[in-house]
Parts: sequence; structure tokens; C-alpha cells
Amino acid sequence: MAEGDADTIRRDFGEAVNMTAGELEKWLATEESREVGQKDGGGESTGHESGRRIVELLRTKKADLTDDDLAHMRKVHGYVQRHLAQGSGKSYVETSKWRYSLMNWGHDPLKK
Repeated sequence: MAEGDADTIRRDFGEAVNMTAGELEKWLATEESREVGQKDGGGESTGHESGRRIVELLRTKKADLTDDDLAHMRKVHGYVQRHLAQGSGKSYVETSKWRYSLMNWGHDPLKK
């Protein structure tokens, strides 16, 4: 992958993920985090699994990122953009599954 592409992916990921590794790790430990998202076979949701990977990515040095890491970063950016575009459609965003799902992917829409 070209370095310019990698820079773009890292920048987009940084814009999409507005939670720190510590904030995300703390969120992923909550019951609310585990209750939302698409689950294959009743186990961990796709978003929750992605959140654990995002914590690892946030703690990985730029030089140590693999092509697989960059591909996941691109996926995270795409998910967050699509989900934000859908909007919550609810007046109680703070406790909505929409917000909780985004938070599993490292983005808290209420965070300034």
C-alpha cells in the first residue's frame, strides 16, 4: 500500500474514532456495549469485536501498522460515516442503540 494511501487512512480513522483507547476499553466492558450490534451465532457482536481491535490499533505505533490494520481502519471509517449519515432519528440519543453501536466502533456522537 502506498504511504500516501496509508496517511489518508490513518487521518480518516483519526477523524472517525473520537474516543481514546482507555475510554473505549471502559465502554466495551459495559453491559450496554455488549447488548447492541449484529451477532453471528449469539456471541460477540461485530461492533464489539471491532472495538477491541480499535483499542489495539490506537495503541499501535504508526510504523508498526500492517496492511490488515489499515484495512480495518478503513472499515471503521466507512462504518462510522454510514452510521452517522443515518442519524439516530430519536430525541433521546444519549441512551439510544444508535449511539451505543457507534461507540462500539470508537465514535461517541455526543463527545465534543
